Amino acid sequence: MSEMRPGKFQYLPLVIKYLLIINVVVWLAQVALLQMYGFKLSDYLGLRYWGSEYFRPHQFITHLFLHDESNFLHVFSNMFALWMFGSTLENRWGPKRFLNFYLICGLGAALCHESVLTYENMQLSKLAQAFYDHPTLDNFRVIVDKYGIDEMQSFVDAWQRLPADSDQLVWQTKHFVSVFVEQIKNIPTVGASGAVFGVLLAFGYLYPNQQLFIIPIPFPIRVKYFIGGYILWELYVGFKNQAGDNVAHFAHLGGALFAYILLKIWGERSDPRS
Repeated sequence: MSEMRPGKFQYLPLVIKYLLIINVVVWLAQVALLQMYGFKLSDYLGLRYWGSEYFRPHQFITHLFLHDESNFLHVFSNMFALWMFGSTLENRWGPKRFLNFYLICGLGAALCHESVLTYENMQLSKLAQAFYDHPTLDNFRVIVDKYGIDEMQSFVDAWQRLPADSDQLVWQTKHFVSVFVEQIKNIPTVGASGAVFGVLLAFGYLYPNQQLFIIPIPFPIRVKYFIGGYILWELYVGFKNQAGDNVAHFAHLGGALFAYILLKIWGERSDPRS
């Protein structure tokens, strides 16, 4: 069991400071490259599904330091949570153990995310193959109902207007489905959320009774209830798998899972004073 290290509490400890700097600088570089040259760094360093032709092993690490170029809130919320909860953990463990913890949680989150992507891509391939074998509106609707992107509705409307045996319509829809399958397979994932979620779990596990003030909740809430509720919410929306939801919920849960495993391996226990 690790105890809080003696000495003055550092509000911006070493590893947290450099993680904040690296993530913000990389995000600014992403924005600049995109606006000036139309170059998306996430296309090369974001984590791809390992069945994609664009997958590279280094993406397991590099995706942790990238965020959505069009969404400042993405990088801000991750870095704020990392500082708010991670500072206490680094003061408790020291920089080396905290960095190891952070990276292992991030890698664990990526492995869980890849496992979910494998299942989802296999399911999509089965649906697509069923449509290729029997190109009917009903088989196409199964894909539409699950993924529901706007472009699909135009094909549904065309199938309803034209004869179902129209060779051109069948070919166009098959081509659209094949392109869609490849697009889904090649979507990059970016963000430190999985690693940060591991930090949240660790803080909640070690200091369960600490009080938090969360806007817009008008009263303090104990960390164990906040983190527990957050995990249940991630499970709910992850299994719901609503069309248009581009958040990697199971990466968040994977980060929490690996955090819990590490805490058990290290023999960490809740602070009785918290």
